[in-house]
Amino acid sequence: MAKTLHHHSDGPTTGPALLLAPSLGTSAALWGAVAPELSSAFRTVSWDLPGHGGSPADLIGPGATVADLGRLVLALADSLDLNRFHYAGVSLGGAVGLWLAAHHPDRIGRLAVICSSAHFGPSGPWQQRAALVRGSGTGPVAETAPARWFTPGFAAPGLVDDLRRTSPEAYAACCDALAVLDLRGELPLISAPTLVVAGREDPATPPTHAREIADCVGGAALVELAEASHLAVAECPRAVLSALREHFSAPGPGTGAAVRRQVLGDAHVDRAQARTTELTARFQDFITRYAWGEIWTDPTLSRRERSLVTLTALVANGHLEELALHVRAARRNGLSLEEIGAVLLQTGVYCGVPAANAAFAAAQRALADCPDGDQARC
Repeated sequence: MAKTLHHHSDGPTTGPALLLAPSLGTSAALWGAVAPELSSAFRTVSWDLPGHGGSPADLIGPGATVADLGRLVLALADSLDLNRFHYAGVSLGGAVGLWLAAHHPDRIGRLAVICSSAHFGPSGPWQQRAALVRGSGTGPVAETAPARWFTPGFAAPGLVDDLRRTSPEAYAACCDALAVLDLRGELPLISAPTLVVAGREDPATPPTHAREIADCVGGAALVELAEASHLAVAECPRAVLSALREHFSAPGPGTGAAVRRQVLGDAHVDRAQARTTELTARFQDFITRYAWGEIWTDPTLSRRERSLVTLTALVANGHLEELALHVRAARRNGLSLEEIGAVLLQTGVYCGVPAANAAFAAAQRALADCPDGDQARC
């Protein structure tokens, strides 16, 4: 029997398949805080690079390419009878995903590329690192890994230990692959819906690399995480989880992620995602799944009716900033200016004239650049 990449599967066997790829020097353990959460809705398959974790080192050799790694992933998918799958990868694992999406678009459903690049810089430093590891083992690169992987003060000794245990020959072969990698010209070939995630403190693949991918892949979404470095999936697992859940759950028109965008607009949701931190990630995930995925998708009330109720509740509680957001949302849900005015006028009777006065002022400001009938600008 042919050797395949070592992997760990979890989640419902009938759920959509999601392959999770690691970075150079790490194993499937990199996904330890995220994969179990994703497996509630997806059949997750976390795999190890050759010579990393439990994968055989001799799956690749000197002069390897990202295409070689991509073909190993396809062989793994074939062994699991996965004709089509979603894919999320970190760093080198993300580059493998870009290659798969460009060369085998029929196999990739949706793609997420995390702290990665289509071109990891000049070949010289990678050739030097490969020579260092072949001569001295992975110890020297493990000593310097925390500075490349994490922001100051964050520690994940288990991941560094993974690097120490990695096969030097397999690690060096992966360096060979990175030395010759340049997928920049192939990015426009990618048709899979793509999410690009960057850590703003990442020295290995700075946000400019992520922006280049997002600019070249049609329709790609970009999320930049504050206070995150190269292994953001380990350092900010909740923020990464929130972004991945929204991205991989997006196809259905009735999902919370889709409804939130339809009501509040892409610009607002994109800004909210860009501001997501480890502190706010769980709340963003909560409101997407609960408020938008359960309440706003309930067909008992129409979206017009929900807007009427929401406007009234926000005036009653004095939430004027949120009121402005939902005044624009009400326009998208089909309410006319006269209907919005009537709702606010009625709040003057039941919530008080001062509350209605403040609400009219907030609504006026919110609608100042949103002409009647032009919901797209709201």
